Amino acid sequence: MHLPSHFRETRVDVLHRLIREHPLGALVTLDAKGLDANHIPFEIDFEPAPFGTLRGHVARANPVWRNFLQETEALVIFQGAHAYVTPSWYPTKRETGKVVPTYNYAVVHAYGRLRAVEDREWLRELVTRLTDHHEASRTEPWHVGDAPPDYIDQMLAAIVGIEIPITRLLGKWKVSQNRVPADRDGVVEGLSTAKSEDGREMARLVQEYKHQR
Repeated sequence: MHLPSHFRETRVDVLHRLIREHPLGALVTLDAKGLDANHIPFEIDFEPAPFGTLRGHVARANPVWRNFLQETEALVIFQGAHAYVTPSWYPTKRETGKVVPTYNYAVVHAYGRLRAVEDREWLRELVTRLTDHHEASRTEPWHVGDAPPDYIDQMLAAIVGIEIPITRLLGKWKVSQNRVPADRDGVVEGLSTAKSEDGREMARLVQEYKHQR
């Protein structure tokens, strides 16, 4: 990933927060046939320091857990807020006309050696944590224990765990830091009225990072 210094985000707590808020990661692995990509919801564990551990699961029928090359690090990509930025929002457009469109985004790239986990209790604890996390905001949350035990055992037999202790954690927050303050103000104003949640979240990020350049 091309990572200019003014777009680099190094605070681990900020990177972890993006993963928690956008847990669907693109898992990229290398096997004998080349690159393989799978989209998997992950949890992030703060341990071990400094970067933590990613955990998720795939269908047992998915060959990724058998075919990945163990000597090569896996990459998991997490996409946060993103939004198109029109040059019409820049005061610089009226002053010089020397502006072009761009696209703002926040992403995290996590690297580490993948291991497959078939332990049934490990998997039960993982899916219970994932379920509780994603059901927490519901008025009547669903719990793993709501389903018949033999059915849950059947479902657990059909999945394999994925665990990646993170060795490198890169964050890129491209949120208009390369624009002059007046242009950044224009981006905040323009995105604040966006219909999409991503647009409004990007407005917040541009505002938050306005002191950086």
